[in-house]
Amino acid sequence: MTTGATAIPAIAQGAGTVTLSGRVQDAPSGQPIAYLTVQLRRQRDTAFVAGRLTDSTGAFVFTNLARGEYVLDLRRIGYAPLSRQVFVGELSRFLDVGMLKMEPAAPALDKVTVTATRDEVANAMDRKSYTLAENMAQSGGSVVQAMASLPGVTVTQDGKIQLRGSDKVAVLIDGKQSALTGVASQAGLENLPASAIERIEIITNPGAKFDANASAGIINLVLKQAKQEGFNGSVGFTGGAGSLWSRRDNLPDVRAQRLFTPKLNPNLALNYRRGGTNSFLRGDWLHSPTMNKNEFATRTYSDGTVITQQILRNRRTDYATLNGGVDHAFDAHNSLTVSALFNREKILDDGDNPYFAGGLGNRYRLWQFLEDEVKYTAFASTVFTHRFPQPGHVLTVTGNYSFHREDEQYFFTNTLSTFTGEDAFKLLSDEHIGDLNVDYVRPLPQGRLELGFKGRYRSIPVNMQFFPGPQSPIDSGAGGWATYREKIPAAYATYVFEAPTLEVEGGMRVEQVLLDYEVNPDHNTYRSDGYRYFQPFPTVRFAWKPANNHKLSLFFNRRVDRPNEVDIRIFPKYDEPELIKVGNPGLQPQFTTSVDLGYRAAWSSGSLYAAGYRRIVDATITRIATQAPGSPILYNVFQNAGRSWITGSELVWQQTVSRGVSLSTNANVYRTTIGAFSVLNRYPIPVTFTANRESLISGNFKVNANLLLPGRVDARVSSIYLAPDLFPQGRIGARYALDMGLRRNVQQGRGELVFNASDLLNTNQVRRTLTGADFRYVSTDYLETQVVRMGYTWKF
Repeated sequence: MTTGATAIPAIAQGAGTVTLSGRVQDAPSGQPIAYLTVQLRRQRDTAFVAGRLTDSTGAFVFTNLARGEYVLDLRRIGYAPLSRQVFVGELSRFLDVGMLKMEPAAPALDKVTVTATRDEVANAMDRKSYTLAENMAQSGGSVVQAMASLPGVTVTQDGKIQLRGSDKVAVLIDGKQSALTGVASQAGLENLPASAIERIEIITNPGAKFDANASAGIINLVLKQAKQEGFNGSVGFTGGAGSLWSRRDNLPDVRAQRLFTPKLNPNLALNYRRGGTNSFLRGDWLHSPTMNKNEFATRTYSDGTVITQQILRNRRTDYATLNGGVDHAFDAHNSLTVSALFNREKILDDGDNPYFAGGLGNRYRLWQFLEDEVKYTAFASTVFTHRFPQPGHVLTVTGNYSFHREDEQYFFTNTLSTFTGEDAFKLLSDEHIGDLNVDYVRPLPQGRLELGFKGRYRSIPVNMQFFPGPQSPIDSGAGGWATYREKIPAAYATYVFEAPTLEVEGGMRVEQVLLDYEVNPDHNTYRSDGYRYFQPFPTVRFAWKPANNHKLSLFFNRRVDRPNEVDIRIFPKYDEPELIKVGNPGLQPQFTTSVDLGYRAAWSSGSLYAAGYRRIVDATITRIATQAPGSPILYNVFQNAGRSWITGSELVWQQTVSRGVSLSTNANVYRTTIGAFSVLNRYPIPVTFTANRESLISGNFKVNANLLLPGRVDARVSSIYLAPDLFPQGRIGARYALDMGLRRNVQQGRGELVFNASDLLNTNQVRRTLTGADFRYVSTDYLETQVVRMGYTWKF
């Protein structure tokens, strides 16, 4: 586990983020009243706040308003004075009081209440925002490492991100889905450099505007982009090393573990702004050899057979990203943003996998492998924004195209007692995604209205070729081609209302999904399949504010997790020859209903956030391992495993203790329950698996301490404990990590030096237990978690 972002959510919000607008006209004639003085006063003491003159159309605008209750005063000789109560809240950045009509020598109209807010991202109860500007404990690492210390976030053994116990998380970049981080789930985060990210937004209760996929929530990565006038930028370099020593000696016949693996992360950002045009370019390169896996396992079968094995995988990764674009404002109402991102990931894996029957003196197989893989991602986006004269009244049209290529080759040496065979396979997969989004936002006197449409087409043709040697475990009949096609039209509507003590948000998203998976007709097990659905996905939120800086909220939503292409991919994956992973083209979506009760309080030196939640999942997607009859080989196949539940509570507390000490604590405790189920694994031959109901209480506890040390050195210490957790067929053991980082500004603030160390005590190791009908698999992975880094950044 590692730390990175400042794990203190922006619960209290600064002033000066709301814009209030309106128009004034003569009531009898309907003509605008130009150059009328409009005054804004505080309601509690009538103190003057600001004054404006209406323009030739009768319009007025107040900007940079803080939360509070105000009164608008309109006065002119010949007209009756007019007053309106205005409430500036926390849910909308723009408010519009509409048309104010002044009556000649008539009494004032009845009062109208208006609602508004400042930064929706920072203060909305459905999400929390974390800046990486203070990323001293994980500078130079990956996004996954930077997220490990965030409240509610867990990183699994295989680098998956979990929110509140579930890995059904969608990851966006600047609010957009792309093949770089996964469209229907998450991918590639273990190598995406944290140095490219400005902040991380965690959205545990997404509204109707977001795609209905990903029941656990959404993580939005906001890329760094400067917008200062003129030419500016930054350059930085971080270097370090991992695997400082061996945590466990190899089994016999295994090549040496790779130690002192180097970590290099140079990055460069350039920005030029002149008038209404802003151009930006950013490049990041992450060179990160790692001991990606070092798992020691024992398989015990019902017939008494005991197999001992080790999987040692050394990985070299070179990950380069180039991101650039132009923002151009044609005039005050129309702007265009064109941006592009290109990424290349090169992976070289080599390793050993010995198998021993009975004892370490009886090795019956040595499986050695070399993986040579290149991944390319290109993403292009065009955003046209039309701003109506009314502030906050916006129409946005977005077109996105994403391309991802996976070019992978595996070479195996299969050494048995009597012979040595050579095996190989080659996979080529291209992903094409086209999106069209139309979003409309209109401010209202007490909130806002949002409407939108989204259309998506996605295709992934895959070709797999197997080249088995003598007595190979590779299934040559499982090769061929398959094509994944997905069409999704969707529409949404959201209404937000806010008053001094009440907030209401109601939304509805309607999606139609047409998915076809066409399979090579010569495949030895699977046939073409797919699914269809037309479903509504409602979102409702109520909030009560009994006092300033206190809020109680109730959320309800319904979401879906659509199987990703790799979940239904028919081709087996030979990470090791006796535990083989394969997809399932008959896999169906899982639907989730969630309820969340949250409370937030803030005071001058700290804040508190508490929540209780429950998620009910139907057709739970998971892998199920079964034994091939007459063989020790296990096949891990995706299945729908019936109904499951997660019920839990979360607490985030932050406190500034003194000028030099601040603390942040997060506790997340939940019970996972998996109902009884029975499934049929069809590959390579049909095998039925039946499981009884299981339940386990799990959670995680994190403490972050920020310290100001002598010599103007900032320090951060992070402690993370993950309790044992449950998954179908097994459990994951407890894990613990201690991380720390130091930072000092130099060169009058233009330079920054950072030192950090993750898993300082080298205690983070993963123990798994997998139980099947006729076997028990127990493993401990001593993968690389301890890394030290030092970096320097210069801003110009």
